Amino acid sequence: MGRKKKGSPVHGWVILDKPQGVTSTQAVAIVKRVFDAQKAGHAGTLDPMATGVLAVALGEATKTVPYAMDAEKTYRFTAHWGEARDSDDTEGAITGTSDNRPSRAEIEQALPRFVGPIRQIPPSYSAIKVEGERAYDLAREGEMVVLEPRTVFIKSASLLAQPDLDHAEFEIRCSKGTYVRAWVRDLGQALGCLGHVSALRRTRVGAFSVEDAIGLETLKGFMHSPAAFEHLRPISTALDGIPALAVTGPDAVRLRSGNPILIRAVQFARIADFASSSDDLQGLTVFCSTGEGEPVALVAFEAGELRPFRVFNFGTG
Repeated sequence: MGRKKKGSPVHGWVILDKPQGVTSTQAVAIVKRVFDAQKAGHAGTLDPMATGVLAVALGEATKTVPYAMDAEKTYRFTAHWGEARDSDDTEGAITGTSDNRPSRAEIEQALPRFVGPIRQIPPSYSAIKVEGERAYDLAREGEMVVLEPRTVFIKSASLLAQPDLDHAEFEIRCSKGTYVRAWVRDLGQALGCLGHVSALRRTRVGAFSVEDAIGLETLKGFMHSPAAFEHLRPISTALDGIPALAVTGPDAVRLRSGNPILIRAVQFARIADFASSSDDLQGLTVFCSTGEGEPVALVAFEAGELRPFRVFNFGTG
């Protein structure tokens, strides 16, 4: 027999409003303790200086983390002009200065170049691994970190306000892998004024919004209390936009055993709207649950079958 897992079998999502000065790992550990959960993870790191939506997955919800990480994200942040920093935020050392300050018209004229598919070189102080080591660990040790540029997608970018000549407030909607710090750095260079991020808040991750989030201190007040479960959201919350099907009891048993099931005509009709042709349906990911809404499996539609590739198990550990 395997060793019993420490903690309770808790499954679902907690939408946390992470405070400043706390790492994502620390925040996840606190959520895990509040629920006495066996397993926890999160959908996208927030820097310690950043606040806002940190989606924390507990138990079987960790199997849906990739779908939350792939979702579009929204950030509100402040750019501080006149200084370049090695971390591209206020926590780094100054590497350059400029007396230039952009006008609102100049910023708005430059913004279209920073919307759509753009190439970014991630900040040296990032969680990207270089030969097995985190880039920020190498940078803190004084090593020169050279990261490869990557293409990200900025769906929209808006200048919200200019509190003074030294600062500008923005909102962007973007793809996974986008670094706001790199976006501000590159915009500052394009404007000839240099810049870094002085405040950063994530307001949305896919279906998870900051309006629905709970503060970390508030959640800590529910330590090991049933009241905490009022803030636990279903596993399916992260699967917004993925077609869902209810399956019968026998089919649920087959899927949970790793076996495919035949798709019925009424089920096929329900998922057909998610593709422009039958060819596009091949390989389509579908979320299967029981009639009572209990998650069963994530399956792929192939050759008239629903083939499970990720099964949800709700044992007691």
